[in-house]
Amino acid sequence: MTTVATALVSVSDKRGMVEFCRGLAALGVNILSTGGSARALRDGGVAVTEVSAHTNFPEIMDGRVKTLHPKIHAGILARRGRDDALLAEHGITPIDLVAVNLYPFARAAAEPGCDLQRALEHIDIGGPALLRAAAKNHRDVAVLVDAADYEPVLAQLRRAREIPAPMRFELALKAFAHTAGYDGAIANRLGAFAPGSENDDGDFPRNLHLQFRKVRNLRYGENPHQAAALYAADDAAGAANAAQLQGKELSFNNIADADAAFACAAQATDDAGAHACVIVKHANPCGAALAARQESAYERAFATDPESAFGGIIAFNRPLGAAAARAVVAQQFAEVIIAPSVSAEARRELAAKADIRVLECETPGGPADADWEYRSAGGGLLMQHADAALCGDIKVVSARAPGEAQMADMHFAWRIAKYVKSNAIVYAAGGATVGVGAGQMSRVNSARLAADNARRAGLELRGAVMASDAFLPFRDGLDAAAEVGIAAVIQPGGSRRDHEVIEAADRHGMAMVFTGMRHFRH
Repeated sequence: MTTVATALVSVSDKRGMVEFCRGLAALGVNILSTGGSARALRDGGVAVTEVSAHTNFPEIMDGRVKTLHPKIHAGILARRGRDDALLAEHGITPIDLVAVNLYPFARAAAEPGCDLQRALEHIDIGGPALLRAAAKNHRDVAVLVDAADYEPVLAQLRRAREIPAPMRFELALKAFAHTAGYDGAIANRLGAFAPGSENDDGDFPRNLHLQFRKVRNLRYGENPHQAAALYAADDAAGAANAAQLQGKELSFNNIADADAAFACAAQATDDAGAHACVIVKHANPCGAALAARQESAYERAFATDPESAFGGIIAFNRPLGAAAARAVVAQQFAEVIIAPSVSAEARRELAAKADIRVLECETPGGPADADWEYRSAGGGLLMQHADAALCGDIKVVSARAPGEAQMADMHFAWRIAKYVKSNAIVYAAGGATVGVGAGQMSRVNSARLAADNARRAGLELRGAVMASDAFLPFRDGLDAAAEVGIAAVIQPGGSRRDHEVIEAADRHGMAMVFTGMRHFRH
């Protein structure tokens, strides 16, 4: 156990700092601090000793050198019982607790116009040194980098005036992870300021350092013989950081599908802000719809492909209400329901099926909320800009222009096609999917599959629209759509045979627009 008599507090993020230090002071702990932290503590009525007074050496170089002093680092690194005589000889006070967080380098370096010099000025030197010293000597020192740890540590000190070894060890691990992530962010960012390297092409760092915290072990991975765990980036959007309200333990596939469904639902909505519902099965939307009432959006999404919806993941773009929850419970077996929030009434409805995993995810995940996407490749990692855009300049290329309602349906189908595995074909009408063809080796087979799914579900295709995630390489896909009554097509364009496809659209009396942007999803 470590008795806390002296604490060093120097933080960039000052949330909770004053309250924490008030609690320490009430326990008789002497508090050392620097610069802005010391001023904030004094303004909050907390007695504090400036580090410069403690070391009898001023802050110099515009604050660059504040805590880099033997009286600070020896006080932290001293091994109690072994170095006591040395501390006494030099008049050094042991420091038992270090609360430090670092200059926000990543945020500052990401600001528009940030040049190399400005980025360098936001690199914290003293802070990481303090954290590493305290974490190294966690046998005798407690180290805090996260304001969320203030209250548990304070509660422990109120109980016993000491911090037990297991708690110090966990705090040390968090500190080392914090400094590792900080250094990784610096290495990632500074590489962009060194042009001329054969590996430099503007955005991509020479060496990639990623930092994720473990959320939990999973029962298994994609298959039972594969071990798996979930990791999340701090403050990141998406299903990895969702709160589970009820249901069985989440699986690897549940999380992947929930993230895809929620991202699609977030982007599916129209300009009027309608309720959107997306049902995903094995990483592909099998049904999606917009409606003024949430339960109607669900019912129309389910109707696209009731067979595939069984055991699916259901996502909503708006807080989940009781009526939609009641409809799901009455209609189908679902693995996961995910929404930005779930009302108390909806939770009571869903409690009737206790095995359904219910997730709240405050911020939609997916490309619209991320800068980068990563994927493992044997012995390495693929990295790309997230697919955040939707369209280039939409251009009518057929003799017949689409009507307003057709254009709305094409926009909707295009948003859904973005989340369907390539080669993706989506048929839609009236703000709902009526057929989805996913993951086929040829685009014409995706068109046929979408039509087959519509026929099995008893849905009318005549007058519906089609979205294709990439250009139609031949007219056969368009001919297959025309055979079942598709009236308008949205696709990227860009094929060498675009003229043949346009001629075919005109011959069938179809409207067609090009988006100038494809959305492969593998």
